[in-house]
Amino acid sequence: MRNDLDLNFFQQLLEERLAAIQAGREAQQREEAPVQLDQASVGRLSRMGAMQQQAMAQATSRRTEVELQRIRTALSRLQSGDYGYCVKCEEEIAEGRLRVDPASLVCIDCARAAEGK
Repeated sequence: MRNDLDLNFFQQLLEERLAAIQAGREAQQREEAPVQLDQASVGRLSRMGAMQQQAMAQATSRRTEVELQRIRTALSRLQSGDYGYCVKCEEEIAEGRLRVDPASLVCIDCARAAEGK
């Protein structure tokens, strides 16, 4: 367990982000509703626009699910005492990196290596 980090601060950040995402999910789910194909009530271009908007909402939903999983994993690591350590090399993740993204699971070196830099 890292004693150099204010773990309560990071837990609060993660929980606030989790709550904000979950609150926004209701609006997202409405945008993902199936597009009506009734040609009498909606023109072809309007339907195409609605289908494009639906596809964008679905992509956003997938990204949101990934972010939720990252946050839940970070919260779990807080409880187990593993928070702040890289899941790849087990070195400490810099506090500055955690302040930018409290759900970070890898250190900057491992992140760069994964990107091929």
